[in-house]
Amino acid sequence: MDITSIHNFYERAVFNEVLDQAQAFPHLKGADDVLADMACVALNRLPPRYIRHDVDLAFFQTERERNDSERSVKEAVEFALSFVQARNAMRART
Repeated sequence: MDITSIHNFYERAVFNEVLDQAQAFPHLKGADDVLADMACVALNRLPPRYIRHDVDLAFFQTERERNDSERSVKEAVEFALSFVQARNAMRART
């Protein structure tokens, strides 16, 4: 049984959204640890959606579900950006 193709559908969407949103914050350029933390926080706010192939979920989702997923990813990354920046600011003060 080959299970190596199984992955969380949201991973790629979150990674791309993190990179997109990070462009608005020049201080995050090259801050791979911070970007990875943001991706983790965002993924933990989304329900897991395990699939074998990206087209699997796309085929079974309605347009509304697709739009909801995209909005959820964007909101999760926005939260993660704020959360991680706030945590880093708190650490800098201590």
